[in-house]
Amino acid sequence: MRRPLALSRLSILAAVATLILAACAQTSVMPQPQGPQAAMPLAATTPVPRPAVKSATWVARDFRFHTGETLPALTIAYRTLGNPAGEPVMLLHGTTGNGSNFLGAAFADQMFGPGQPLDAARYFIILPDSIGTGDSSKPSDGLRARFPRYNYEDMVDAQYRLMTEGLGIRHLRLVLGNSMGGMQAWIWASRYPKAMDAVVPMASMPVAMSGRNWMTRRLIIDSVRNDPAYRGGDYTVQPASLQFASVMYGVATNGGDQALYAAAPTRAKADALLDSRLKAPFTGDANDHVYQWDASRDYDPSPGLQRIQAYVMAINSADDERNPPQLGVMEAEMARIAHARLLLVPGSAQTAGHGTTAQAKWWKEDFRIWLQGVPKQVQ
Repeated sequence: MRRPLALSRLSILAAVATLILAACAQTSVMPQPQGPQAAMPLAATTPVPRPAVKSATWVARDFRFHTGETLPALTIAYRTLGNPAGEPVMLLHGTTGNGSNFLGAAFADQMFGPGQPLDAARYFIILPDSIGTGDSSKPSDGLRARFPRYNYEDMVDAQYRLMTEGLGIRHLRLVLGNSMGGMQAWIWASRYPKAMDAVVPMASMPVAMSGRNWMTRRLIIDSVRNDPAYRGGDYTVQPASLQFASVMYGVATNGGDQALYAAAPTRAKADALLDSRLKAPFTGDANDHVYQWDASRDYDPSPGLQRIQAYVMAINSADDERNPPQLGVMEAEMARIAHARLLLVPGSAQTAGHGTTAQAKWWKEDFRIWLQGVPKQVQ
């Protein structure tokens, strides 16, 4: 309905605000969600049907690492679920994790069920274990500290070979990764720009590993390497420093300020929480963990961002301790990408800092709408 020609002061202000919002909506970096609409609804109480998961391995022959080192046979473990004839998507896990991380309730029950954003009846979902993790080739298989010193680009190259050689897939509808997997997703987009329609890097930034993010990683790497029990990687028992450094790193770089304060509002409760983590069972291998954290040392996809052809939706949280939005990095870097959107989940006592994006409830509806609008590349 048309407004009268004689506008009130309030009407004029409203019209100006509308124009500003319309202009913002056309920029490459989308505004941060605000208010109640930023938080996605909790999962329904009715159990979500779980699609069947298949586990397998594939061997990459004569795999060459960026260092020039080679392995005659590199095993890549992976899981698949969903429709083999459906649109293929690849999901990439975080450090010290594996592909099964996406099968927990916080992700799978929000994403893979009927009518959900990555409905397994429509998509063929691939969950690889990165080099050095899970059931893929890793130092603890026998080579220990003589295992090739891989980096994130090696991990991505192995994933690409799994996709093309192992599974016979030439193009993905989506690459989505969280934390380390988010950084790998940035590398995928610039290293293999025609391999996917859409890329969703989460809990990551497309710039060089640096600042507090790298310094705190050295807490784990140096603590273990300098532990006399490590013995240059030829230990007979796991160095105690691994669990201690890993727990302290987790407290410092994950969980969210508000959530941790809510869980430990007194020194006694803080001590109890920390002590419980230090005493909890810990099954990690020192060489495997050191290699995984060290693999981020030369991460820097920034020089290749302008090669990205896929549509990008970067998802970060406002309380991410490792990727603080206050740095202003995301806005500057994403402006270099042709089709890019930034979704920033507001921090609260219910979010989990760096771990927020692993909970799909915060962002799944924005993701669903966005993916529906991503055009399919002509193959």
